[in-house]
Amino acid sequence: MNILLFGVSNVGKSVTGELLASRLNYQFYDLDEEVKNKLGITLETFVSSGTLLERDLIRCSIINSLISIPSDKVIAVTPLTHIVPIRHLFSEKDVLAIELLDSAENIFDRLVFSDENDNIYKDDEYKNRHKNYYLNDIRKDLEWYGSVYSVIKHKFDMDGRDTAGVTEALIQKYHLNSRTGG
Repeated sequence: MNILLFGVSNVGKSVTGELLASRLNYQFYDLDEEVKNKLGITLETFVSSGTLLERDLIRCSIINSLISIPSDKVIAVTPLTHIVPIRHLFSEKDVLAIELLDSAENIFDRLVFSDENDNIYKDDEYKNRHKNYYLNDIRKDLEWYGSVYSVIKHKFDMDGRDTAGVTEALIQKYHLNSRTGG
């Protein structure tokens, strides 16, 4: 089984995906980390290079490569605008594509930043000082990626729950407890 977690930045794909994979005894892959490893560059360098289409084609190629690995896995998918190269996966019987959803306010609460070396850090003072800007940006992302991901059949509202609660709810909703890791 291949579980693909889609959603906007900071919705919780990576943290949820890692816990879900651990709980199911699956392999876990974070698309951002896979891009960095495959290309040998920082994510900051990657997102500053080429066009969005070119970057998404690279990301989709990596997803297709990961899917071809014969193991059960969870993949946290970076937000993608150009998904045509992976649309075929949404109808594969061994692929469960899920869009993780939450409110802009809950996503804002999870908001973290990264520096030019991809080190993640929190700056709640700065974040809260610019709260309206970030909430507006998150709402735009929710609308945009909601339209891009409209082809994804499975939608899961995280409803502000913590990662453990989301993981258990995903396992129950999609009957993942009856599957075994490989």
